[in-house]
Amino acid sequence: MLRFLPELLGLVLVVWALVDCITTPEEALRGLPKVLWVLLILLFPLVGALVYLFAGRARVEGAGTGWSAPQSRPSPRQQVAPDDDPAFLERLRLHKWEQELRERERRLREDEDGPGA
Repeated sequence: MLRFLPELLGLVLVVWALVDCITTPEEALRGLPKVLWVLLILLFPLVGALVYLFAGRARVEGAGTGWSAPQSRPSPRQQVAPDDDPAFLERLRLHKWEQELRERERRLREDEDGPGA
């Protein structure tokens, strides 16, 4: 079983590089057009995959994982859940604060007026 491990890892690397190359937009690739990168990976599987991953793959700003979450904010037309909307949460906090303030004022007035007033 262990003797097949290097071949299996090589196959996984080639498939990963090929899928990554195909799904990456043309303008994000470096060096060669997408068609040439795919041909390079297919004609020289291990070497082509390694060259693509180190030289042709687009670099991602930020974390070194190669993956990044979208950094843009949702447009006004996109619906955002209330618990993801900072403006809604702020209004909710202010509303709760106003209710607590009114309740405290009511209790103070009752205490000032006394129990028999």
